[in-house]
Amino acid sequence: MLQRNKQSIYFISLRKRMRTQLSPPPFQLVDLAPSCKARGFFLFGPWLARRHSSFRAKRAVALAALAVAGVASAQSHVTLFGIVDASISSYSNSSRDLNNGVTYNALGFPVAYNPFYANQGSVKVSRRELASSGSAGSRLGFRGTEDLGGGLAASFWLEAPVRNDDGSEGVATFSRRSTVSLSGGFGEVRLGRDYTPTFWNNTVFDPFATNGVGTNLIQTASSAFGSPARASNTVGYFLPADLGGFYGQLQYGFHEKTKYSPGSLTPDVANNSRTGRYVGGRFGYANGPLDVAAAYGSSTVGDDYRDGTTTKVNTFNLGASYDFGPVKLFGELSRAREKTDIDGNFFVRPAAVASNKLNGWLLGVTVPVGAGLIRASYSAVKYKTDNDTPFFNEPNRKANKLALGYVHNLSKRTALYATIARVSNKNGAALTVGGPVFISNDVFTPKTSTGYDFGIRHAF
Repeated sequence: MLQRNKQSIYFISLRKRMRTQLSPPPFQLVDLAPSCKARGFFLFGPWLARRHSSFRAKRAVALAALAVAGVASAQSHVTLFGIVDASISSYSNSSRDLNNGVTYNALGFPVAYNPFYANQGSVKVSRRELASSGSAGSRLGFRGTEDLGGGLAASFWLEAPVRNDDGSEGVATFSRRSTVSLSGGFGEVRLGRDYTPTFWNNTVFDPFATNGVGTNLIQTASSAFGSPARASNTVGYFLPADLGGFYGQLQYGFHEKTKYSPGSLTPDVANNSRTGRYVGGRFGYANGPLDVAAAYGSSTVGDDYRDGTTTKVNTFNLGASYDFGPVKLFGELSRAREKTDIDGNFFVRPAAVASNKLNGWLLGVTVPVGAGLIRASYSAVKYKTDNDTPFFNEPNRKANKLALGYVHNLSKRTALYATIARVSNKNGAALTVGGPVFISNDVFTPKTSTGYDFGIRHAF
């Protein structure tokens, strides 16, 4: 203990409980080094003077404890981080009566005509709201790293979605990301819930980073098609960072379904055998202004053990960007295929199931202007079913989207933004910029969707 002018200074280690006699309150707790998270504190308070003969020895012990605390804090640290993003957003989705009084049969032949049919024009659904995540996903997270020595490090990442517009969603689940990993010269092994490889291409090569009304149609359609942005119960491997610009990852997600032996004991319930399994990988090259990557993922989205069917969505995409300085260009090609594999008992398995395809592409640009950034993108998708015949088949559904935006940085952590976007649907496609679903029935067909975001984003 150190004593000076009847004011005693005591170091209390968080690792050992020391028996001390404190004077009556008040006393003050002072962090030794809040910036480096030292594991100890000083207590300042009035104390009855007590003589000690080993002043120098005890001072040395206190200084040694401080040194140990400093070393420990250098080896391990935890960071609180997050983003709060709020916007005034508006959505307007219009459907139109495309009927002309002619009735067609299943083969596409006209079979009846009503000359008195009165076209009902168009109808619209719209909504204006205070939304979150218009420019970046609102979140609250904790991440930490411990230096294990010898080039090894252990780390964790827990990230929760936040709905700051109404507070209805907070740190109840870490569904954005929840991983623990071990890294070193060999790369990184990561376990838990994480982003899928194919989603990385969708968001990295999108000028709007798949947020708000500007989100590219590839991501919007792929998500509805069954290609996930995140996968649970995964084991992932990431290449080390020092490979001359080359990078990559592999990911496997367990379906965690119960297996029965013999198989005849398996309950006759859909999606109880293989649904939830994910396999994917991504490899790319980034050097200077160039970044290019290809990714593949296979997600099991349905199964029926008794019928012997397994439905998968297989996705491949290729993306690239190049920063010329005054302008940065983005591009992506994507193809997803929903396929049902059939096995099991020949006499009870169903007939062949047609596969569905989704093809998409994206072109984008960002232009820095002073403290701001202009963003623009054009994306398009087209659906196709393999059982289409060359005669009497319906036209393929398709849609395109134009998005324009501007971000004005008030500081390194705070920005104002504005985005407008419009989707045009054809042949029965029903993609939106967000908000309410289209009115879609025998009379009205989805046509256009428009929207905007005006908001503020703050990171901490």
